[in-house]
Amino acid sequence: MTSTIKSFSKGDVFVAATQLNNPDDDHAGRGRILQFGADLSPKGELWLDQTTHLVGGLKFDSHGVLWAFDSHSFVVLNIHQDGRVVRRPEFGTRAFSHVNFAADGTLLMGEHVVGESIRPEVQARMKTRLPFMPGTQRFGDGHVFRFTSEGKLVKEYGTETHGGMGGFLGVTMSALSPDQKTLVYTSETGTRLMRYDLVNDRQLPDLQAVLPPFPPGPPPMFFGMAYGKDGTVYVLRGASIHLVDGAGATTRQIPLEGFGWALIELAADGRHAFVSNFFTGEVAKIDLTSGTKVGSIATQAPKAVAGVTEYVG
Repeated sequence: MTSTIKSFSKGDVFVAATQLNNPDDDHAGRGRILQFGADLSPKGELWLDQTTHLVGGLKFDSHGVLWAFDSHSFVVLNIHQDGRVVRRPEFGTRAFSHVNFAADGTLLMGEHVVGESIRPEVQARMKTRLPFMPGTQRFGDGHVFRFTSEGKLVKEYGTETHGGMGGFLGVTMSALSPDQKTLVYTSETGTRLMRYDLVNDRQLPDLQAVLPPFPPGPPPMFFGMAYGKDGTVYVLRGASIHLVDGAGATTRQIPLEGFGWALIELAADGRHAFVSNFFTGEVAKIDLTSGTKVGSIATQAPKAVAGVTEYVG
């Protein structure tokens, strides 16, 4: 398979859509990143040789380098304008799945998994096996780690986790507040939108939490989130985007079609958001004012889209 990725242009959208092709492991396959133009038309694709399982966590740093992760195989990648892919082993063998870039040049990486076991009812349905960290009998600690850009560990934060439906999910998605002081995060499919005080190194009360008894309808879950410039948190709840203020109140909901919307990227124009549906593989462009879908990418990759990001130049 030949890579056809083009030089990055402002407004390009990149989607991690692994080609899942292993009948014995529904998380395994050839890593692939799709490139679309600002008009959402196909532009190119990059095939990855360094990964074995779902690729995700796409994000551009201030130098225009695209970061990507395979948390299952402890892989951190940097992808450059010329299509060159560089593995970054200096970050160690932890299941990192995404990164936030701090203003001081350091990196905040979230550990995707936690603990040493999976809830039996979920384990019975899973078609993949989670690896232990080398030399241990645990998947991970579900912590956040601050590194220099060169990979030197600066700080490990003891973040609490929910575990999600399976009990093993750690810090799967997170967003850094505009003032750089707070990390908002979740264990996907869990019922807590958690916060950590990075300055004083302490857990804060949850920004939001859904407690039993649960209402009828889809189960209450938190997924990806992003901070707006005004401090509003845009958080996906599976079937809608919730706008959450600093006090933890939902000030508005934007309904989406169906269920399974898990990742969100706020567009650089401040007026739109890109959201992806894990079940269908669709990436939708949403007008945040009207709530209407103004564009769509059909990746044809159900249960494989684990990263979406926009190149802002």
